[in-house]
Amino acid sequence: MTITAGLITYFLTFWTILFAILPWGNRAADKPETGMAGSAPANPRIKQKFIVTAALSAVIWVIIFLLVHFEIIDFYEISREMVMEDKNR
Repeated sequence: MTITAGLITYFLTFWTILFAILPWGNRAADKPETGMAGSAPANPRIKQKFIVTAALSAVIWVIIFLLVHFEIIDFYEISREMVMEDKNR
């Protein structure tokens, strides 16, 4: 895996996990401030969610890297098979 592919994989994983984690633990304020939506979270804990997301993304990235590095998942072979299927049609 090249550095560019590794970075792209990490950031795609990061954003996917972030959007899954963002709603966790959010509770609406009992008395929302004037001008705020009634459903706006009282304490969104964004910093904590970014840290958890970064750590979880790193773990998942390492698993993906190992699968690619040890050729458990060989994307080149998969692409060759797809080309052969297209040629046979």
